[in-house]
Amino acid sequence: MAKVTRDDVARLAGTSTAVVSYVINNGPRPVAPATRERVLAAIKELGYRPDRVAQAMASRRTDLIGLIVPDARQPFFAEMAHAVEQAAAERGKMVLVGNSDYLDDREVHYLRAFLGMRVSGLILISQGPSENAAAEIEAWDARVVLLHERPEAIDDVAVVLDDIGGAQLAVRHLLEHGHPYVACLGGTEITPTVGDPVTDHVEGWRRAMQEAGRSTEGRLFHAPYNRYDAYRVALDLLAGPDRPPAIFCATDDQAFGVLRAARELRIDVPGELAVAGFDDVKEAGLTDPPLTTVGSDRPAMARAAVDLVLDDGVRGGSRRERVKQFPSALVIRRSCGCA
Repeated sequence: MAKVTRDDVARLAGTSTAVVSYVINNGPRPVAPATRERVLAAIKELGYRPDRVAQAMASRRTDLIGLIVPDARQPFFAEMAHAVEQAAAERGKMVLVGNSDYLDDREVHYLRAFLGMRVSGLILISQGPSENAAAEIEAWDARVVLLHERPEAIDDVAVVLDDIGGAQLAVRHLLEHGHPYVACLGGTEITPTVGDPVTDHVEGWRRAMQEAGRSTEGRLFHAPYNRYDAYRVALDLLAGPDRPPAIFCATDDQAFGVLRAARELRIDVPGELAVAGFDDVKEAGLTDPPLTTVGSDRPAMARAAVDLVLDDGVRGGSRRERVKQFPSALVIRRSCGCA
């Protein structure tokens, strides 16, 4: 059976192929309602399916947005990816997702692959400064929006969160409960010193402790970002002789690991140990006890990133003009000691 073409639709509808194109793409020129109905009826009758690849070759852009995340298995990135997908759907776009696994070469691989597919734009949640990624973006002259953090090596527009301020809110709140100090479960030894949200969370913890006149010496502990490895770190930390009275975790997933370890060691939370996290993923409200954490308006951040990647956003200008920062908010539940 011969493939149905746009010419076939135009003949049946009694119009030009250009008008058929305007109906399919919802523009760029308006089509009279009666004509639009004839075209849609012809499309349905013939079973016509637009050739998206051919359209991309002609327009040099597809209806796709590329999204690169460090690890979609982690709740924060999964929820952010879903928010981006919802925002893209509102603009008539679909999302391709790639996981960099916190590896620079994997990130560059997806950059090259997605940009080669002629995506309308690309949203990048980078694990840290990457000169290779910056070079790839510059080589393609691509429209890229950084989401969640803006690595200094990549000079492009960004939608970010006040990570340092949010961490300060959580640590100050724990200290207000009367704890002599708050320990911090940060990133790993290879976590970038700049350009990574976890690094900013640790910096917020450090500033809050210093403001309160508390020492941070020996109170920062390295842990992977996921709950499984954080659980193992927490078992050793909580079973030791110098168990901290309160712990601020750089991610909610780490905090879930701490809560599991505390339960296994029969440590009462929050009676004997206060815990706070960062991200306010949906699961944080279902832990036992529910987790005090730092939240953000992820749908609004995702919508801003999609709008920037599709529209003629800020190109050039100062860093302040090119970075849209959203505020953090403390979400108080029972793990900190509040009723």
